[in-house]
Amino acid sequence: MSTDNPREATPGRPAASAALTPPADAIAPLRHPEAPAPGELLGAHYEHCFGCGEGQPHGLHLAARAGEGPGVRVSAEFTVKPAHQGAPGLAHGGVLATALDETLGSLQWLLRVIAVTGRLETDFVRPVPVGTVLHLDAEVTAVHGRKIYSTATGRIGGPTGPVAVRADALFIEVKVDHFIDNGRPEEIQAAMADPDQVRRARAFEVNP
Repeated sequence: MSTDNPREATPGRPAASAALTPPADAIAPLRHPEAPAPGELLGAHYEHCFGCGEGQPHGLHLAARAGEGPGVRVSAEFTVKPAHQGAPGLAHGGVLATALDETLGSLQWLLRVIAVTGRLETDFVRPVPVGTVLHLDAEVTAVHGRKIYSTATGRIGGPTGPVAVRADALFIEVKVDHFIDNGRPEEIQAAMADPDQVRRARAFEVNP
């Protein structure tokens, strides 16, 4: 497969670091046979996740859907609220990076692997005002062993509007022990004790 750096083909966009360039023997991603169907709402993986959980009053409440067409893609929307401000009336850059990271992390639902962010490089192209709906798209570009390479864009004014933010990322596949061994015991025990089997599994299945 081609290992051309997609950033290098975009005028004015800095080249991604070598860590985000798939090696020559990387393979194309394959959508898992049991992945959510195109257009299906993925839902929150954990109620208290800052990115997607409904239990976070000031969270992003980001809603992602399995992408249409071939490839491993997701789309998502995030509405910038007053609690997400950095400069007056504008979204905080860290919040925008979180929205990109959350969308990229949702790609793992389509691969059906557990993975965490290893590296995230973000470009902030234009300001995003409070009240804006950020339209996000993400795609896995290559897989190499436990490494998953992906890219995402966030647009304003509609799904085909101008790009406001974009990112390239490297995710690393892990075992569930990664969360059990490193998470705060109170939250881990509460999640594992949840009588709802689906919620219990989803809490550890994908964590961006």
